Amino acid sequence: MNNTMTTTITLETMTPHPAMQALLPGIYVPNARPPKKRKHLLLALIASLAAMCMIAVIIFHGYVAWLLAYPYVAPLSSNPQEAIGAAYEDVIFASRSGETTVSGWYVPAAPAYASDTMRTVVFSHGYGANREEDWVPMYELTKLLHGLNYNVLLFDYGYASEQYKAPATGGREESQQLLAAIDYAKSRGAEDIVVWGFSMGAGTALQAALQTDEIDAMILDSLFVPSSEALFDNLNQFVPLPKFPSLPLIESMIPLWTGSSFGSIPAEEVIANSYEMPIYVIHGTEDAKAPHGVAEMIAANQHNALSRSWIVENGQHELLFRSHPREYIQRTALFLSQVDGEIQAKREA
Repeated sequence: MNNTMTTTITLETMTPHPAMQALLPGIYVPNARPPKKRKHLLLALIASLAAMCMIAVIIFHGYVAWLLAYPYVAPLSSNPQEAIGAAYEDVIFASRSGETTVSGWYVPAAPAYASDTMRTVVFSHGYGANREEDWVPMYELTKLLHGLNYNVLLFDYGYASEQYKAPATGGREESQQLLAAIDYAKSRGAEDIVVWGFSMGAGTALQAALQTDEIDAMILDSLFVPSSEALFDNLNQFVPLPKFPSLPLIESMIPLWTGSSFGSIPAEEVIANSYEMPIYVIHGTEDAKAPHGVAEMIAANQHNALSRSWIVENGQHELLFRSHPREYIQRTALFLSQVDGEIQAKREA
């Protein structure tokens, strides 16, 4: 009788000879574990891709913040003499803060009045435009004022200047540039100052009016009060972006280019304030860049007897003169006449 010992050999208990592993590299061996090196490489690759994506996001939003600080503005294409036949002077002066330099045109009143006029209108142009801002249009309004016995001062904010480029700050430094323009008009003999602002230039006028009592009246067309939300809404019309993380990233990067944050813009104070001087708010119901509700709120807060508003049905941003030229001229000329009458009555009294 043969005693046969049977041994059960399983793959789990079998340890192949090293020579066999070399000959049969494709055979699955359960005890063999994947190298740690391969796992580390995979983790490193994932981390690298995530870092690259994060850097790309930061660079993109940094570029968007730079575009907001330095918007493209077309160069000047004409001047008051060529456009409307009005004599003018090139002027340069420092902003009231001393941080930037301002250049512009001073257009004296028509020769018949130039020697005795004490009234000056200072134009405050909108974001992305310069002192010409032809769609408003500045030259036609200058011609109107020229004939109404007003001196006119047109100037470029820093972000629109060819010679003295400076970043857009939402009104912080722009208000200092506007105050310097008012100072310049005063130095030329002006006793009565009217600021006529458009879009963000109108919002800047309100910021400047918080800091001076040298403004006798304001006309505010398509009034835009800058804030992080308002600028993001405008930006979204051109480049659709998610509010998070885009808005916080842009907000955090703007100070890198401008030296100031949205927190330095007194938007709430501007909207809630009741100004002493007469203010004429002109706004369109179809303004996609500056909702008319804010303009109406500002107009409602004014208590000067001459303050008023004209909310233009279906009117679009800064195109109110274009859509209603005759009515626009009649309304603004009447407002200026009433303001002048009140100023003269106070002066005589």
